[in-house]
Amino acid sequence: MAAFKKALAESGFEEGRTLKIEWRFADGRYNQLPQLAAELAARNVALIVAGSDPAAMAVKQATFSIPIVFAVGLDPVKLKLVDSINQPTGNATGISILTASLEPKRLGLLRDLLGPDRTIAVLLNPTLVPSSSQLSDVESASSAIGWKTKVFWASSDGEIDKAFDQIEAEHVAAVEFGPDPFFDTRSEKLTSWAVQKKIPSMFQFRAYTQAGGLMSYGIDLADAYRQVGLYAARILKGVKPANLPVLQPTKFEFVINMRTARALGLTFPPGLISIADEVID
Repeated sequence: MAAFKKALAESGFEEGRTLKIEWRFADGRYNQLPQLAAELAARNVALIVAGSDPAAMAVKQATFSIPIVFAVGLDPVKLKLVDSINQPTGNATGISILTASLEPKRLGLLRDLLGPDRTIAVLLNPTLVPSSSQLSDVESASSAIGWKTKVFWASSDGEIDKAFDQIEAEHVAAVEFGPDPFFDTRSEKLTSWAVQKKIPSMFQFRAYTQAGGLMSYGIDLADAYRQVGLYAARILKGVKPANLPVLQPTKFEFVINMRTARALGLTFPPGLISIADEVID
């Protein structure tokens, strides 16, 4: 939010002075998104920004005329948000943050730490649109490195607790939490459990590692939302979304929490530490 608002301000749109922003949050409750999107569309706002795949799809269904800027993890063409990456043609454009396609890299980093022939738990949200694609990516990536995966599903706090019990009973080598906006709202719950149970963990964003997760690999989220803010500003100045190609991130971060590593009794190979963008100690 801070990076988004800063980009707007740098382009001449300052919240509270030259711009009013109506914030709406579903906190991972995806069934609320259509109603929230319809409310904004009914107000005939100048622009709608959607910060997830489910939010973008809900907004796209709510309006075919109000400009939309999105940040989504899955291919926006597959989500039917745009006709093509280079020529969106409709009322939507934005950035594809690639969270759903980075599983091979995340699992590869875990293998470099833990070694071959391991079994890993993966937690996914079945209500997230790209969950089937995430599952396929995880299975392909784990097979490529000779690992086995056990997949667990959760879309509520109760289901997360149940999945935690199931994962603990499996005695897995590590746990990876699939990219999901609902999980993002539960970062402290996920990271604290993994540390308490002494299970190495992998996440998508730096915020998880800062909260105590062992490792994360993904985009620089602040930089992505800076791009969203810049696109929003251009559209507010009159540029049509159809004339703005969908962006892809150029900055990726590998973050290690060394305090968590020590708590888990893990020693990182020097080569793995050397390629980290940040080591929290």
